[in-house]
Amino acid sequence: MLTKRVTVTVHASDPLSRAGLISHLRHQPTIDVMAGREGHDGGGAPRGTADAPAVAVMLADRIDEPTTAELRRLLRAGSDQRVVLVARELREPDLLTVVEYGVRAIIWRHQATEERLLSAVHSAARGEGELPPDLVSRLLDQVGRLQRATAAGTGPGGTVPLFGMAPREVDVLRLLAEGFETRQISEKLAYSERTVKNILHALMTRLQLTNRAHAVAYALREGYI
Repeated sequence: MLTKRVTVTVHASDPLSRAGLISHLRHQPTIDVMAGREGHDGGGAPRGTADAPAVAVMLADRIDEPTTAELRRLLRAGSDQRVVLVARELREPDLLTVVEYGVRAIIWRHQATEERLLSAVHSAARGEGELPPDLVSRLLDQVGRLQRATAAGTGPGGTVPLFGMAPREVDVLRLLAEGFETRQISEKLAYSERTVKNILHALMTRLQLTNRAHAVAYALREGYI
């Protein structure tokens, strides 16, 4: 069975690293590397066709603010966008961050052979995921811990998503952003003060947020409020 061609852009802060990734991919018969400024055509993420899904390959030494900003830009540029991340290291909060943002495949930088890159790109193009076995284990462990941590904040009918925010969490943060205190929020939403505190605690634990101000800033940045 023939493999569909895939349109790929390459993103890296280091020009030499980007050139190396392009060199790995350019001679592959099933890959079309899109040239352009910093790996794109100036219009955001690459746009695929029916025969050429769009995949962005991103190289990052670590998941810092510039990296997460670039991930958001890539993943919000279009619903058909898929990202393969080539990373040197990922801490546990970083792992959840990239999974939350919708990264399809992750490869350790020291394992990024031509064969692995090609496999990850085609997996992402098919809408499938690909993670190193050690990351799968770490992700499952952390998901289990976060599910247990959020259980206390889940009320009747109030299922809490592992990533993102539930409607009641958004309601609480919107009032918090308007300057209301816990007691006032509980009165407006007809929750007990304990429930409001549990909602905030579960949210901050799940999303690795340090305090209420951080939670409000996150919600604003992500467009929830």
